[in-house]
Amino acid sequence: MASKRTKKPVGVIGAGVFGTTVANLLAKNTDVILYGRDPEMVKNIQETGKSKGITLEKNIEVTNDLGYVPDVCEIIFPVIPSSAFRNMMKGLSEHLHPYHILIHGTKGLDVTLKEGESIETLKDLTRHQVKTMSEVVREESVVIRVGCLAGPNIAGELSEGQPGATVVASYFNEVIQFGQQYLKNDRFQVYGNSDLIGIELAGVLKNIIAIAAGALSGLGYGENAKGLLISRGLIEIIYLGNALGGDLKAFLGLAGIGDLITTCNSTMSRNFTVGYRLAKGETIDQIKDSMEEIAEGINTVKIMVKLAEHYGVKAPITQTVYNVMYKGMTVTEGLQYLMNYPMHIDIKLRDLN
Repeated sequence: MASKRTKKPVGVIGAGVFGTTVANLLAKNTDVILYGRDPEMVKNIQETGKSKGITLEKNIEVTNDLGYVPDVCEIIFPVIPSSAFRNMMKGLSEHLHPYHILIHGTKGLDVTLKEGESIETLKDLTRHQVKTMSEVVREESVVIRVGCLAGPNIAGELSEGQPGATVVASYFNEVIQFGQQYLKNDRFQVYGNSDLIGIELAGVLKNIIAIAAGALSGLGYGENAKGLLISRGLIEIIYLGNALGGDLKAFLGLAGIGDLITTCNSTMSRNFTVGYRLAKGETIDQIKDSMEEIAEGINTVKIMVKLAEHYGVKAPITQTVYNVMYKGMTVTEGLQYLMNYPMHIDIKLRDLN
C-alpha cells in the first residue's frame, strides 16, 4: 500500500485503550501526535513505548500539552469518555480554528444540567438538553467540519491486527474522505455515512443492549436467548434513535447492527462485562469502582430512560436494565419481566423514516 505520510501529523486526544488503538491505525499512514492528560502516564508511555499495554508505532509522538495538538495538527481525533468531553473541548477550543477537522470516537452523550441537578432528580429530559459529541464540538468551538467514528471496533482485536472496519460519518464529504485516507489499511476498512447524528446514536444506544447481553451470559443462557435479545434490542434502539433524530438506515449498517452484534458477543466489551458482573451479584457501584475505564452504557441508560418517557417510546429492555442497575431488581427478575412483556408483534417500522 502506498504511503500517505504528510508533513502535518494527525492528532489523537486520549491515550486510553481505544485512543491508543486509533493512534496506531493512523500511524500506518501518517505521523501522529497522541495526547494524554496525566503527565506521569505520558512520561511512562514515552519511556516504555507502550500505552495500556499496547506498543505504540514508532512515528507516534506523545504529549500532555493539549494546546500543542491543534497547533501542529489540522485533523484531530478526540477519543475520550463523554463525561470529560465538554470540559476537554472548553480547554481545546481556544487553540482551534475553522480550518480544523475533528472526528471523535466517543460513544456517549452529554447532558446539560443546572447547578445542583442530576439526571436522577430531573422530572423531565428532552433532546434539547442532550447532545451528541459532534454537537458538543459545534457548541464549544469554531470548528465546522466534524465527524465521528462508529462500528464494531473492539480495541484488543484491532491492536492485534485482526481484520476490522469502522464508519466515518459527517455532513461533509471531505471529512469522510480524510477519515478514509488516514485510517484505511489492508486490515481495516473504512465506510462513509452522511447521517452523523444517526451513526452517533447507533454507537451510543447499542451499549444498553450489550449490558443486557452480558447479563444473559452471566446467567448462563445461550444463543437462543441472545438472538432474542439482539433482535428485540435492535428494534428498541431504532425507535429510540429515530425519536432523537437518527435515520432508520443508520441502525441497519456496520455502525448499527454490526456494532450491536459485536458488542453483545464480546467478553472484551466493557458494557458486556458490566452486565455479566451484575448477573453474578455485584452492584453497579462495585463495578464502577473497580473498572479502569468507564463503560458508557452505565450513564447512557439513565439518560435514555428519561428520554423514552418524554417521547413516549416503549423501551422495555432499557427500562429493565435501568431497574437492575439502580432500582434493586435482580437480573433474574428482569429477565422474567421481559419474557412476560405484552409485545406480540415482531416488527412494525412503517411509521419510521
